[in-house]
Amino acid sequence: MSGASAFKIAQSVLVVIYTPALDVLLIRRADATEYWQSVTGSKDREEESFHDTAVREVFEETGIACGAGTPLAGCLQDWGLENVYGIYPQWLHRYAPGVTHNTERVFGLEVPVGTPVRLNPREHTNYQWLPWQAAADACFSSSNAEAVLMLPRFLG
Repeated sequence: MSGASAFKIAQSVLVVIYTPALDVLLIRRADATEYWQSVTGSKDREEESFHDTAVREVFEETGIACGAGTPLAGCLQDWGLENVYGIYPQWLHRYAPGVTHNTERVFGLEVPVGTPVRLNPREHTNYQWLPWQAAADACFSSSNAEAVLMLPRFLG
């Protein structure tokens, strides 16, 4: 046994991926196909930084590499925002007993138009690029929608 917990850590990232034209990438969840969202994911270990979590989750969910040594390394920006929200009831079983809220750190990642997307089929079934306001309307999560609506203020 590795000693790792079977439960998710209630600290996660939300990464709004967008083009210079402010088209936003949304991905459809495999476990809730009516839910469109930006890249999200929990820390693998308590000591994993939010930045490292964002780099890992973007690559795992979309195939887009933005870590050190990649052309997009400088494009991942920590927006300095955190959302604390109640975990959806259908996903509470993934967390330790008594854990009801998650802290989510928000990032933005600007990518060139035409950046290829390779989904992890266990997690997501489809993707779409939408203008930022339409993307906000399509997000199932209010914190995701709010982050997308803040996109213009984080440019430049």
